[in-house]
Amino acid sequence: MAAERKDPYRNFRFRVEIDGFQQGGFSDVSGYDATVDVIEYREGNQVTTVSKLPGLTKYGNITLKRGVTDSLELYNWLSECVSGKITRKLVTIIALDEEGNDVATWQVSEAWPTKYSAPDFKGTGNEVAIESLEIAHEGMQRTK
Repeated sequence: MAAERKDPYRNFRFRVEIDGFQQGGFSDVSGYDATVDVIEYREGNQVTTVSKLPGLTKYGNITLKRGVTDSLELYNWLSECVSGKITRKLVTIIALDEEGNDVATWQVSEAWPTKYSAPDFKGTGNEVAIESLEIAHEGMQRTK
């Protein structure tokens, strides 16, 4: 009996939640990664091979891009940070299968906006106006 085939999920079917609420449709989510620094260590009486120890864990900033709508929610979140009120939120990135079911989930904790980019406008263009929000965070976990 043949094993059931497991195809990978598609990268264009996803949704984003911020503090548990779905935030419209995003066209692009990028940059979420984790890196553990390596500390090389050697004592004077050891052979010439160094020991490698884990150091600090660093998380890359995440960039969210979406078409401009009348919603000011993401921009207002940044505006609060600019005024000195840093509001940290839980951002959840959810991959969907072909039927629209949640199949893989990444949670990004203690997230706050660090950069906002308004769309570029061009009189002869025909693309969608895209705004982007870059968020810093302190942890990432795959929960599903």
